[in-house]
Amino acid sequence: MYPQKLLGEVNNLKKPFSFKIITVKELRKIVGDRPRKTKVVMCHGTFDIVHPGHIRQLIYAKSKGDILVVSITIDKYVTKRPISPYIPQELRALNIAAFEIVDYVIIDKNPSPINNIKLIKPDLFVKGFEYSSNKPSKYENDELDVIKSYGGKLIFSPGDIVYSSSDLLTTRKPNLSHEQLLTLMTAEKIDFNKLRKTISGFKNINVHVIGDMIIDKISYCTILGPASSSTAFSVRLDKIETFIGAAGVVAKHLKNLGANVILTSVVGKDIEAKKAYLDLRKAGIKLNLIEDDTRPTTIKNRFHTSNNQKLLQVDTVDNSSISNSILKKICSSVEKTSVHAIICCDFRHGIFNRETIKQIKKSIPSKVLKIADSQVSNRWGNILDFKDFDLITPNEQEARFALADQDTTIRPLAEKLYKDACCKYLILKLGENGLLTYRKRGSELRKYFYIDTFVDKLVDSVGAGDALLAAATLTLAASGDIVQSAIIGNISAAIECSKFGNYPTTTNELLKAIEKLENRYAKND
Repeated sequence: MYPQKLLGEVNNLKKPFSFKIITVKELRKIVGDRPRKTKVVMCHGTFDIVHPGHIRQLIYAKSKGDILVVSITIDKYVTKRPISPYIPQELRALNIAAFEIVDYVIIDKNPSPINNIKLIKPDLFVKGFEYSSNKPSKYENDELDVIKSYGGKLIFSPGDIVYSSSDLLTTRKPNLSHEQLLTLMTAEKIDFNKLRKTISGFKNINVHVIGDMIIDKISYCTILGPASSSTAFSVRLDKIETFIGAAGVVAKHLKNLGANVILTSVVGKDIEAKKAYLDLRKAGIKLNLIEDDTRPTTIKNRFHTSNNQKLLQVDTVDNSSISNSILKKICSSVEKTSVHAIICCDFRHGIFNRETIKQIKKSIPSKVLKIADSQVSNRWGNILDFKDFDLITPNEQEARFALADQDTTIRPLAEKLYKDACCKYLILKLGENGLLTYRKRGSELRKYFYIDTFVDKLVDSVGAGDALLAAATLTLAASGDIVQSAIIGNISAAIECSKFGNYPTTTNELLKAIEKLENRYAKND
């Protein structure tokens, strides 16, 4: 059962209006064929943010007939802005249905309203005032031809002020992250108790992490002034903080969330490798650290000012590919280890390339979840090297790099990556805009969905992707549900953004964040 004051009340709120949201077939039975005794008027649009221009158009349209039908463009075909629509189609339909003057609402599954105009044959088709003086597009000419073919009329609503949802969203985007999440959860029959139950199952999940390990150091400095006889600054080293990064910190995130974790990585035969070994063993992670005396353990030393402005980064690194003997050891470890999921953390520091990925993939048992995260950063990793995986989690930059595409808007970009990667699920990380998830469409499933960011106050975004990867993997392994996976992964990323440094997320932090979200909904209700 849904919590009475949350998802249940939202469903109750929908009841007075949702009966208006119908299919084209249902509408045809209601209005019948032309000629009719009642005059049917139709409007069409995105209605992402309903503004005064929309309301004036609807009032005008209703005044011209007896039945007002409004069709809204399905999410798939809304591509005006980089991330659009802002409001999901179910919520946009409900917003329009809430108007007393609107009789019926249709979610149009086509790129233009032409097909539905042919089926419904409205007596009047009303377009906004702004279209009256513009040169008509091919779609608009086609609309006019169809309307004329059965004797209908195209008219424009009056208005001296033109509003735009896109302009309004650009000026000041309203924060609807919680409403969007609740709409998604309602549609997918997920409540907060279900999320808690899934998290409680993390302790039963075994995960094998394979990938590059990085020692991240932050050296805090005070700027003393220009160095003598040089263009450089003289700085005083105040303190050094050291973190296990890359595959190592992903393993720590997983362990902190309750999973049983084994980490396979390649390190140098040096003091940094020994320190990393002790740190990870202390965290309770089973280790398979393969020593390679031809390379150092990768270190990234970032020099920051006391107010956290980055001055310089110095890397100790050898990016040459691992030897065949080391690759065989990794593949053997993959074959022998019994786990629910394997995560490939690719930072392109030697373990992964197009050929080694093929060999490692062949070693993964058939029923094990295959997860991949490939970070380009200042290297040349490509997420498309991980084809046929169950889940990939690139960010926008990595997606554009993989597709060699800097222009396409987000949703079509994600769809192309999803198809090219041949993956079961795609979580595309969008930074401050949250994430976009793709999955194969079932009979009742939406193909993709957005979840906005849950970050209230950004402190440090470093490690957010690692936190999301770990939490999303465990959720998928525990529940088999990509929607829960995206929600819990996004919550974990927000937690990581609220603290400085890449400190692993805990189960307790996740549960507190979920409680905070639940309380916020209860307060709004």
